[in-house]
Amino acid sequence: MAVYAFIFPGQGSQSVGMGADLAAAFPAARAVFEEVDDALGEKLSKTIFEGPMEALTSTENTQPALMAVSMAVLRVLEEQGGLDLAGKVTLLAGHSLGEYAALAAGRAFGVAQAARLLRTRGLAMQKAVPAGEGSMAALIGATLAQAQEICEKAGEGGVLEIANDNGGGQIVISGTMAAIDAAIILAKEMGIKRAVKLPVSAPFHCSLMRPAEDVMANALATTEIATPIIPVIANVTAEKVTAPDAIRQALTQQVTGRVRWRESIEAMTGMGVDTFVEIGAGKVLSGLVRRIDPEVSTSSVGTPADIEALLKSF
Repeated sequence: MAVYAFIFPGQGSQSVGMGADLAAAFPAARAVFEEVDDALGEKLSKTIFEGPMEALTSTENTQPALMAVSMAVLRVLEEQGGLDLAGKVTLLAGHSLGEYAALAAGRAFGVAQAARLLRTRGLAMQKAVPAGEGSMAALIGATLAQAQEICEKAGEGGVLEIANDNGGGQIVISGTMAAIDAAIILAKEMGIKRAVKLPVSAPFHCSLMRPAEDVMANALATTEIATPIIPVIANVTAEKVTAPDAIRQALTQQVTGRVRWRESIEAMTGMGVDTFVEIGAGKVLSGLVRRIDPEVSTSSVGTPADIEALLKSF
């Protein structure tokens, strides 16, 4: 019998029109988008469904938008598909902002709370570093040790840190613009397969985000958090987190801390998970999981047809 983990995507999975077919087909999905709109006091759903892409990729919109799509899928599975989440799913996890969707799925807090927290998070991250002063780069085909060496050598005199250990030889580094430029040159000299600057608006998941971490510490301190009905694997520790204060700490540290995605997947398979279901927009996480562990089963659920297929498989 399959042992399931539900995983929730992060920034980079967004596309204009995501979730529109769900909202058209299912009242439960429409209700999620309306709840997010009400929580933010604006029609974010219009930006999600119609664009423009420039507005959707602005991080204060991307973060609540991706959570909204994930929760719309989940609500349809539960309310109209009859899914008993706690009875069927062993663990939850999300990539960066996806951790908020995972916690909302686990009832640690509601959709409206998640939307407001992610709007605060996105704005704080954008303001933490002036535009053009920070960046991120993906190192493809690099080991963790090689990435660390690049950060130490190219980051002299600036900030350069490992932001994401995504697994399958994909590591993302984050820091000052000059350090990122130097890292790309050094990576090529070291024979790394590919080193490419990412189209992001700020250097996420590094110490330059300290002002945003402070903002989130304050926001989370006043947020009511419950023990989730299913344990969530925290990005910063790659371990189960269930206690409300531990959740606050994990989400605060996540702003500047490394997303330990490879370790998180390895931890879940070590706990017996053999089937990963990506809930929400895109298929990025499913691809990463397959590279980390080719033996496990993966699927992505973001459309009415995907929902139907998943419910048949249970």
